[in-house]
Amino acid sequence: MKITCNDTTLIPIAKKVEAGERLSFEDGKALYLSQDLISIGNMANQVRKKRYGNTAYFIYNQHINYTNVCSNMCSFCAYAEEENSEKAYTWSVDQIKQRIMDRIEEPIRELHIVGGLNRSLPFSYFTDMLAMIRQIRPTATIKAFTAVEIDYLSALSGASLEDTVLTLKQAGLMMMPGGGAEVMSDRVHDNLFPKKIGKDRWLEVTEAVHRTGLKTNATMLYGHIETLDERVNHLLSLRTLQDRTSGFSAFIPLAFHSQNTKLSHIPTTNAFDDLKTIAISRLILDNIPHIKAYWVMIGEKLAQTALFFGADDLDGTIIEERITHTAGAKSAKGLSRKSMEHLITSAGLEPVERDSFYNDVRDLKGEA
Repeated sequence: MKITCNDTTLIPIAKKVEAGERLSFEDGKALYLSQDLISIGNMANQVRKKRYGNTAYFIYNQHINYTNVCSNMCSFCAYAEEENSEKAYTWSVDQIKQRIMDRIEEPIRELHIVGGLNRSLPFSYFTDMLAMIRQIRPTATIKAFTAVEIDYLSALSGASLEDTVLTLKQAGLMMMPGGGAEVMSDRVHDNLFPKKIGKDRWLEVTEAVHRTGLKTNATMLYGHIETLDERVNHLLSLRTLQDRTSGFSAFIPLAFHSQNTKLSHIPTTNAFDDLKTIAISRLILDNIPHIKAYWVMIGEKLAQTALFFGADDLDGTIIEERITHTAGAKSAKGLSRKSMEHLITSAGLEPVERDSFYNDVRDLKGEA
């Protein structure tokens, strides 16, 4: 289908999209500078439809944020606490088990597990947690630990990155989320999260994880102090790594929430930028299969709209998300399967309940 553009500067990009050609840095910058959101969305929607037709994905999952104690204390984070803070918490393995057992009758396909860098926790805490979860949820995928956590756990264990990941994999780790890179820029790193690993180390850790055979996601935290150039360069860095490893399963643009952070003066992102970022992600990341519209950060209604701006996945039911809500997110803390399906069907698309690896599990599910 021929793509028409109201902004004539986008016509050469539209021709590339029609021909299936890879977009350049200059193309990405032009897309971000254009105000022709409908044309950008139409391009991304054509790419999505070519890949996935009339379907959109979601997963029945549960989030476990095991501790908010973190030694990094990044400026953009409302979740992290010092160990002696009255708001600090760390769940024992038994407490995590109880939270999972509280929902053991639900058909949860994935456990999404991330937390802060809590120096009081030994390496055995993490392997014990994984083994416990694998025992009581043997059919669910354990998707745990960002590249930042893996870097930390490698230092904690005294082993190499790959050996650390293989030990965690043996304990039950099956996949990794994509957080921690934020925006891959030395300038942003030095200003907002100087204690956290930077771009090069994040890419190194992620590549090591991919070498072990584990799939990961990738993210970009946008809407704070980053420039448009830095956003595009971030996407291109992910694309380059994916060319080498094919290890990324999905990309999730994360809209920054500033409430209760040291950057509370920065306004929240707007719908125009959210939809444009999702669409541009779909257009640039030609080698990453899936683009998620993360409803926790942009709200259910806008995530639904994003299904026509390049996104093919609404992520999941979540069940008690903590990190973004600490920073002022107004979305629900969790959605039912029925709600997820309604968001998709009311947009005229067909919902596909999936597992962590995008296998269709609709014929296997029980009633929730």
